[in-house]
Amino acid sequence: MSYRMKNYFFGIFLIMLSIGGCKSLQEKGTDQFLSGEYQYAINTFSQILEQDTANEQANEVIAESYRLSNRIENSSEYYQKLIEIEPSFERYFFLGQSLKAQKKDEEASEAFKNAKDYTQDEELLARTQRELESIKLANGIENYWPYHELVNYRELNTPGDDYAPIVSENFLYFTSARQASGIYAATGTPYTKLFRARAEDLRVDVGGIQALPEFPNEEGLNQASMAISPDGNTLIYARGNSTSPKDLPETALFASYFRGGGFTLPVWLPVNEEETWWNSTPAFSPDGEELYFASNRPGGYGGIDIYKATKLANGDFGNAVNLGPNVNTPGNELFPRPAPDGKFFFASDGHPGFGKLDLFVAEQDENGKQIIKNLGENINSQADDFAIFFTNYPKEGFLSSNREGGIGNDDIYYFEDKTPKPKIVNVLLNVFTKERVADEPDQVLDNTRVVLYDGNNKQIGGDFSNSNGRVRFTLEPQSNYTIIASKGGYFSKSVPYNTFGKTPDPATLVQDVTNVTLDTTIVLDQLILEKSIVLENIYYDLDKADIRPDAAKELDKLVQILKDNPQIRIELSSHTDDRSSDAYNLELSQRRAESAVNYMVSQGIAADRLVAKGYGETQLIIENAQTEEEHQVNRRTEFKVIEIKE
Repeated sequence: MSYRMKNYFFGIFLIMLSIGGCKSLQEKGTDQFLSGEYQYAINTFSQILEQDTANEQANEVIAESYRLSNRIENSSEYYQKLIEIEPSFERYFFLGQSLKAQKKDEEASEAFKNAKDYTQDEELLARTQRELESIKLANGIENYWPYHELVNYRELNTPGDDYAPIVSENFLYFTSARQASGIYAATGTPYTKLFRARAEDLRVDVGGIQALPEFPNEEGLNQASMAISPDGNTLIYARGNSTSPKDLPETALFASYFRGGGFTLPVWLPVNEEETWWNSTPAFSPDGEELYFASNRPGGYGGIDIYKATKLANGDFGNAVNLGPNVNTPGNELFPRPAPDGKFFFASDGHPGFGKLDLFVAEQDENGKQIIKNLGENINSQADDFAIFFTNYPKEGFLSSNREGGIGNDDIYYFEDKTPKPKIVNVLLNVFTKERVADEPDQVLDNTRVVLYDGNNKQIGGDFSNSNGRVRFTLEPQSNYTIIASKGGYFSKSVPYNTFGKTPDPATLVQDVTNVTLDTTIVLDQLILEKSIVLENIYYDLDKADIRPDAAKELDKLVQILKDNPQIRIELSSHTDDRSSDAYNLELSQRRAESAVNYMVSQGIAADRLVAKGYGETQLIIENAQTEEEHQVNRRTEFKVIEIKE
């Protein structure tokens, strides 16, 4: 990346040795290093190492130059050589960071453990322990979005730097080294400018890329990491690393405002506060009332931290506050991206990750506590991964990375949610309505009203059966339903129905949509006044009227009939055989009938809808019964409808 990484935690120890004939080369390289021209310093001191591989100052300058220009993964061989010359905490620690960036976790852990032997400073020991714990925690990172896929936007990228894309008003804005006008001496890469191209969602008109038209790109410095307010009227970007000694000494935020039909020339923002402070990677809150940015200003938690400033009455942003130690670490946190649902995305090399900068999210857990999560290895790599922007939150968007396999150094990638579409199973239920006809097969009952209710007792369908007595409904797999059939002159009936275990497992399906057809039949009985209907399996213990459990199950069916048909009143009657006295049988049957009625009242049926009547042996079906089976026919419980209310 083109932002300047600095050593904010440790002092730099340079050994100023006289190197005979290489003195002028050494002085040149030292001046380059102290001026922040790290790549030039690397080139110069590499010439010295060709003659003297153990030169301490050359190894020190090259190692530090790689580290300070955000290429610490290239520095391990030089720190290794320095440790051979003279071990120290800093050399072991930076070696550990270099190896960690190369994903050499075991070697990195060993280096960090060795570093702890060379200091008693509690702050340094704490940071080293944090690095060790980070390596362990990185091994258990889960993908935040399991089905998001990342793709290099090859048509958009160049062999140089391309990064920090954002979308505003159907334009993609991004930073690029194309059309460069000079070399940034810290990294040896071309200076960057701001560009834009028409875009719709993830589709970018790569053939129409143009330099930023709102205001001119400047020559001989880096312009990068733009933020655009939600209303499109304010552009804020980072500007710095100028070749001119008369320019600002450090990277700072500049703003351009839409005024009178055009954008103003950029101006330095007061939120920078000090010219010597590094301020960059801005982002607006979704409502435009807050500005997030990264800064190395004093009072942070180490390295670069993320800050938040609020919009003032005059339209400027001020009162910048550090986001605190939960987000910020002794490492570097940059490229903030607040999301509309309150989640906060950012890049960091201080939280447990896969290498250098990784993308993270800060979100609330179930207890309201803010937790930090790495987005996982389908988003992050062992290189720098940063500058996330959503075009359709959180399903798709852009980010930047300098991982292997790219077109150039920093490249723009797009990501999409590729969650597999669930295999759809439609349950087509044919409900057939029939009527019961005595001593004959059930007959088709057409024009019957059939209503479907879901498991929450909400009506979700209803129709009349056709001439074939059929109604069709579409149901969901693994669900509960209730079907109610009704027709004038017939008892209404409700029946439970479920689709559990009646459909194939979606994981076994090949087709996107599978239709499963099921059948069920509802048989209705005619509703005729004064017609007696025998309740089967209603038994009582000898000479008793208590409702047995098996009788309760049968009475529950009658309870359901009464619930399905609230307009009817019934008489429930009990009959005995003729093997006891008339008076005894009459009294026993009355008690049994009343016991049945009381049971149904306990199940929610209004008492005024029920009449208990004991007939004793006065209505024998089989006179002079001889066998037990004949006596059982006479011992029965019946009900009949005695009133139908309109």
